[in-house]
Amino acid sequence: MEYKEIKKILFDKQQIEQKVCEIGQQISKDYLGKRPLVVCTLKGAVTFYADLVRHIECDVEFDFIAASSYGNGTVSSGELRVSKDLSSNPRGKDIILVEDIIDTGRTLANLKENLLYRGANSVKICTFLDKPSRRIVDVPVDYVGFSIPDEFVVGYGLDYAEKYRNLAYIGILDADAINN
Repeated sequence: MEYKEIKKILFDKQQIEQKVCEIGQQISKDYLGKRPLVVCTLKGAVTFYADLVRHIECDVEFDFIAASSYGNGTVSSGELRVSKDLSSNPRGKDIILVEDIIDTGRTLANLKENLLYRGANSVKICTFLDKPSRRIVDVPVDYVGFSIPDEFVVGYGLDYAEKYRNLAYIGILDADAINN
């Protein structure tokens, strides 16, 4: 599926598959003999999460959380909104938070702090995309797929106003598509 609003493809399907496999292998090594709770941040990370957990070779628990600071905009509002909390109790668990993209770092820093406060044994962060140039809050990221420039990207679960999530690649959205 192609859109004229995509001005450049950053990562194609093959590059994505290779990177997800590498991250899954690293997590498998790091959690050998453990059973981490792998938490998907909804909605954007669902595609990455589904692919990633199939590459993790240790037993894992699944859970989901919905938190956002974007709404339908392109810039973080700075206000965290949690619309779905975990179904399981995080107390005593080794948690891997799986995110689609880290921009300012606010959302993940708040989620990590909250899970540790609630008694998680450990919380590691895994993101498919990282925009370090936009970081406002210094949040340690344990697993990173790709670092990207300060561009608005879509595809592979990432959206603009709920559009483009189903693209098999990561592309830069043309500014005209955002402003219209």
